[in-house]
Order: sequence, then C-alpha cells, then structure tokens
Amino acid sequence: QVQLVESGGGLVQAGGSLRLSCAASGRTFRSAAMGWFRQAPGKEREFVAAIRWSGGGISVADSVKGRFSISSDNAKNTVYLQMNSLKPEDTAVYNCASGPVVTSSPSLFGPWGQGTQVTVSS
Repeated sequence: QVQLVESGGGLVQAGGSLRLSCAASGRTFRSAAMGWFRQAPGKEREFVAAIRWSGGGISVADSVKGRFSISSDNAKNTVYLQMNSLKPEDTAVYNCASGPVVTSSPSLFGPWGQGTQVTVSS
C-alpha cells in the first residue's frame, strides 16, 4: 500500500519561501502521477500542481504560476513543491496525493497524505 507523508510547512511572512516535500513509501505504486492540492478554512480543496513520475506532463495552477514549481526525485520517491513570493492568500493546508494522470480534479486522486499547514502572515 502506498503511503504519503508531507513535510516542510510552517509560518512565513509575505514574500517568503517554503519548500514542501511529499515522500512516498510502500512496496507497490499504483499511480502514474502526483499532485499538490490546498484547502483553506471554509473553502473547497484547490488544485495547485501535478507531475508525472516519468517526468514531463507538469501542470501548475494559474493562481500560483510563476511563484510555485513542482519537481520530483525518483531515487527518493519524493515530490517537491517550491513556493516563492508567498502571499497571505496562499495560507492553507497543503496535501499531496497519488493519481492516475496529471489532472486538476482532486476526485481522481488518492490516497492522500496527512497534510501540512502553510501560514503566510502579512
């Protein structure tokens, strides 16, 4: 069974940077892609970025394009989300998830990591 563990969240001031990591473990990987999503209090889960384990197929949400980037390290079974120029509206719980394709639809992804809190102060 694939298990996902996020790390790297924290509290930063606007304009700062954070690097989130999603480590995958387990004997079998059932997905071809990995995605990052976020959810702020009172809002629906929102797509952030996704990538194929094989490389390429990168997709980044317009709301974070130019500030966030996604990458993977196959040797470490880890996907990263580099977040620069953070804004208060980026405050949310960030989750990584396994999925069959690079898509923005959270309903197609699973399993999910436990999430890591990102808080950006003004």
